[in-house]
Amino acid sequence: MRKGKPDWWDDAIVQLSNDSIIGEIVRKYRNQYLSGRGDIFQTLVRSIIGQQISVIAADSIHSNLKELCGEINIETISSLSTEQIASCGLTRPKSQYIHGIATSDTPLLPNDYENLEDSALIEHLIQFKGIGPWTAEMMLIFSLMRQDILSLGDLGIVKGIQKLVPEAITKKEMEKVAEAWRPYRSAACWFLWRSLDPVPVEY
Repeated sequence: MRKGKPDWWDDAIVQLSNDSIIGEIVRKYRNQYLSGRGDIFQTLVRSIIGQQISVIAADSIHSNLKELCGEINIETISSLSTEQIASCGLTRPKSQYIHGIATSDTPLLPNDYENLEDSALIEHLIQFKGIGPWTAEMMLIFSLMRQDILSLGDLGIVKGIQKLVPEAITKKEMEKVAEAWRPYRSAACWFLWRSLDPVPVEY
């Protein structure tokens, strides 16, 4: 797992800052960056917490959970009950998902994950109950630092693209807008989030 700024980030800045659509946003926030936590389980927990709720609400629940267990990792989470996890503000299903993945005998990542294509990694991750395509994409962006993930299942990304290009209504139309952002669509997503939220998005 990688920590800090991705090694491809500066190249992404160069390309995206010159883009006619997203360039202004990138130039505004060019001194900020996506930051990896170095631990995919922490990213998983944050992603599950953040499903369909605001960034502020997710941060509050995450802080409660961290206060409860000290350090969020597989060992500390597996030692808690689902009721204890839920007491931090999580719904019961989300609590069960997090606890179930922490106590699973199946490794969260296969041994050869670094050699797998993005699509193959997503297929592996969504086998776990509680991990859908969006959560898997967040794990690829924020923990594995995959550079070309376009998360159109994220309402913020949809809103961000449509704010820049109002006529991009369908998924196909939004994919066409984002085509120019390859191979750095993960960075483009981060800047779209940054343009909408008062604090940088973290998972």
